[in-house]
Amino acid sequence: MELLAEYGLFVAKSLTLVVLIVLAIVAVFAAGRGNKGPEDGRLEVRHLNDWLEDMQQAIKGHVLSKAELKAEAKARKKEDKAKAKAAKHSEDSEVEKRIYVLDFNGDIKASAVEHLREEITALLTLARPGVDEVMLRLESPGGVVHGYGLAASQLERIRAASLKLTICVDKVAASGGYMMACIADELVAAPFAVLGSIGVVAQVPNIHRLLKKNDVDVDVLTAGEYKRTLTVLGENTDKAREKFKQDLEQTHELFKGLVSSYRPQLDMAKAATGEIWYGKQAVETGMVDSLMTSDQWVMQACKASEVYSLRYTVRKGLQAKIGGMFAAVWEQGFDKLGQWLESSRFHR
Repeated sequence: MELLAEYGLFVAKSLTLVVLIVLAIVAVFAAGRGNKGPEDGRLEVRHLNDWLEDMQQAIKGHVLSKAELKAEAKARKKEDKAKAKAAKHSEDSEVEKRIYVLDFNGDIKASAVEHLREEITALLTLARPGVDEVMLRLESPGGVVHGYGLAASQLERIRAASLKLTICVDKVAASGGYMMACIADELVAAPFAVLGSIGVVAQVPNIHRLLKKNDVDVDVLTAGEYKRTLTVLGENTDKAREKFKQDLEQTHELFKGLVSSYRPQLDMAKAATGEIWYGKQAVETGMVDSLMTSDQWVMQACKASEVYSLRYTVRKGLQAKIGGMFAAVWEQGFDKLGQWLESSRFHR
């Protein structure tokens, strides 16, 4: 036991030393950067037709015989040659459609809108109105009104440019997420995706009675009758609660108005209660147009169109990378702990 204790102490000291060294490096690097401007971002473009073909060829390389591979390659070469010849000599051939695929993984602040706006700006410089399309893979449980309102406005730019917008939901598009989803010309969801939650919620903790019990006074001074309604520290009045509730109702009306303008077939009295629906139920209520995963949609699109995935990324500095590394370690540790606790419930 004494040996184990000494070993544990040694490990703890070693980890502490490593952490101190890393923090020192981060501090030096941050000081060296000074007040430099924001880091540059860049747009990553991926041709999904080629990506699918590469995967198909990888499987064929293991499954097909050499003779079959040779015959398949010969047939593909002949087909490509015929397509090129037809396109060259046909004056009436239709313009080949391009589809741009975007991704939005939303948090409570709708932080992903910062990248979404750059991606939309980029594609609008090249996309052809009435010809090309945009597909957004959307995942979000919702969040702050102003953040998701901006995200929805970004999607409205696509429709304003006369580009068809399809939104695919594989897991969840609720509350602010559905605020974005309803902008689509066509809304597609997986059978068990969660949609809806057309409502508004706010929670304000109040510790006034605790402070009063301990003889702590809090003065809340305002200019303007409704500059502050509910507070965390001050005493909340019935009048303040009523005004706060009115503000929530007003936001809810704006939310319902946006949804109904894009999906007029919805019975808002039933749809805007704050409830959620799964994909199959959402089709029946008119909240969703059809059932399909985003993977199915992309594979079908690649058969008839050129499909490109767009992703705007910002290059991370050393400080951000180190911070992300520590966050990932902590997250992985908590995930493993959660998995162990979950498995212990069923295996005793």
